[in-house]
Amino acid sequence: MKLELGKIFIKDVQFADHTYVDKGVLYVCAAEIEKLVLEDSHLIACRVELAHPGESVRIAPVKDAIEPRVKVSGGQIFPGIIGKVNQVGCGRTHVLSGAVVLTVGRIVGFQEGLIDMSGPAACYTPFSETQNVCVVIEPREGLETHEYETAGRLAGLKVAAYLGEAARELEPDEITVYETKPLLEQIAQYPDLPRVGYLHMLQSQGLLHDTYYYGVDAKQFLPTIMYPTEIMDGAIVSGNCVAPCDKVTTYHHLNNPVIEDLYKRHGKDINFMGVILTNENVFLADKIRCSDMTGKLAEYLGLQGILITEEGYGNPDTDLMMNCKSIADKGVKVVLITDEFPGRDGSSYSLADSTPQADTIVSCGNGNVIVNFPPMERVIGTLDYVEMMIGGYDGSLHEDGSIEAELQIVIASTIANGFNKLSAKGY
Repeated sequence: MKLELGKIFIKDVQFADHTYVDKGVLYVCAAEIEKLVLEDSHLIACRVELAHPGESVRIAPVKDAIEPRVKVSGGQIFPGIIGKVNQVGCGRTHVLSGAVVLTVGRIVGFQEGLIDMSGPAACYTPFSETQNVCVVIEPREGLETHEYETAGRLAGLKVAAYLGEAARELEPDEITVYETKPLLEQIAQYPDLPRVGYLHMLQSQGLLHDTYYYGVDAKQFLPTIMYPTEIMDGAIVSGNCVAPCDKVTTYHHLNNPVIEDLYKRHGKDINFMGVILTNENVFLADKIRCSDMTGKLAEYLGLQGILITEEGYGNPDTDLMMNCKSIADKGVKVVLITDEFPGRDGSSYSLADSTPQADTIVSCGNGNVIVNFPPMERVIGTLDYVEMMIGGYDGSLHEDGSIEAELQIVIASTIANGFNKLSAKGY
């Protein structure tokens, strides 16, 4: 399967009377966006605000981040959600690279986070460096929580698809081609290179902990095999409100650094065979069933090495370790990528579970570290919920608007697929 990804680099975003791109500037029509969002009767108000790198702006509570894209050929963006249920990962897709849609507004679940566009906390999230179109939504009174999450998720995806249309007829600044061949062809292409795969674990524990695969709730399927380009092309979208620091936003599914790096090394020192997709379960029987199947699929693909990433922490650490053991027992070398929660002083256990087979781990940082957030001149959304967010606590929000909280309150600060700037050394 071959995907052409054409990037149009966005250096600024501004309001205009219609939506278009000119000389690296994305011009957005707020009225059109608000009208599109309010087609959903679950939402009673919407406003659009812009946030640029370096501004004295704090955004909270942030629900999801989505990169504007459009399928020029080979299907429709976000299939099974706002597009038809058809296969993606092939053809051509145009990307407004550097622009991001952020969904914001009254809290859905306590596991939503914040973004600072400047100051000492800005370095912990990639979205302090992007041109952000913030879609601030207001649910109708008494709206059930899961319905609110669905409305917010659809609002963000629809706006991203709407903005992406501005790129359809543009000539990209950069075009990159990604290709993974059918299994036997892929093996034959580089027979002398080690066969390496990627196990992508999706948050799927229910109660606002859902992720969607071609529109299907991830907890409803068993482990499967994917072309990597499907993930890069919108087959997976976030529908969860897990701890902000390691939440895999829809943006991060589209821009997965593990997949990017494996493609860069493909044909040089590895043969990148593809992706095994699995979920994270609540019940032990489901964990056993799915981890047994990931081991079987790794064996079936003839993998010699695999990288595994998880989403969330605590309970999912058990899924992580069970997957590690199952695959390692098939003779496959395993590398885990995860963040840590060893307490504010780092003296506690980093993970909630372990296995002897987990002998090679890459750390994405400690989510329990205390961070001080200075006051900002402008708030997009509201700070009313800071003290009930994951990472916040009684007394976190000060009268002057400054915040003291754990790092995990920041969106994607320790994201467990390596899309961040933190790590740790073992001794």
